Amino acid sequence: MQPSPVPDAVKFRAALGMFATGVTIITARAADGSLVGLTANSFNSVSLSPPLVLWSLAKQAGSMPVFSRGSHYAINILAADQKDLAQRFATRDIDRFAGLKFRDGAGGAPVLDGVAAWFECANRSQYEEGDHVIFVGEVEHCGRREGTQPLIFHGGRYYTELPI
Repeated sequence: MQPSPVPDAVKFRAALGMFATGVTIITARAADGSLVGLTANSFNSVSLSPPLVLWSLAKQAGSMPVFSRGSHYAINILAADQKDLAQRFATRDIDRFAGLKFRDGAGGAPVLDGVAAWFECANRSQYEEGDHVIFVGEVEHCGRREGTQPLIFHGGRYYTELPI
């Protein structure tokens, strides 16, 4: 069997976009007390016992030092009415936390108000793969808001319900 050709980056990204995902904001507190956060849809469960989740971050991301060295982070799953928040945390060179309500979770990682669910994680392990680092977090606390619809990302767009 011959290996299949490697897809170009544009084609690969477009194919990945056909997998509908939830939308998260990953947050942490740096050693100096400053807050970092970013929008990500690379979130998955890993294990129920112990409770483990994963997400990934580009190696060249400006927030990489905070996430790779920090003890904790929070994964905030966005609700359908939080599209603006997803876009805010995907925007560069702004104060993403300005005027935002949150509480300090495990290790000081911000848990955002109004999210559909949240996971407060200890930074358990990291794996370099390709141009990303995969973070595995051990969930210390989690919760969800009853009756909340999730924000969904599919084909490069946000949805409050799946397209038919």
